[in-house]
Amino acid sequence: MTVLIIEQPATIEQIEQMAEIYYGLRIKLAVDIDRQFLAGGGELHFDCEQALLNYGCLQKNIWGADWYPTTREVEFESIINLRASQGNNSTVLQDSDIREQVEAITRKLLEIA
Repeated sequence: MTVLIIEQPATIEQIEQMAEIYYGLRIKLAVDIDRQFLAGGGELHFDCEQALLNYGCLQKNIWGADWYPTTREVEFESIINLRASQGNNSTVLQDSDIREQVEAITRKLLEIA
């Protein structure tokens, strides 16, 4: 299991490492919308969230998503998104502004031309 913290656009090798556990089809992510970087890889979004927390990120800024390298799609469902205290009462990220931020950061860092 490889969880990488990505602060600059990822290399093909980094994408492959993060996607390895799901056979290159999906990468579990935790995205810090304040610091505008992410942790990717691992079996669970929780693994990525823990990597960011250990890196000094604040939980209130971390949201879970999945990146599909072959289709370049972002999915916004994760158990780490379930936060009644922040108005998100679902595993699906409800706030459209936060969704846009998560998607923009993900695309900036993982979408290889």
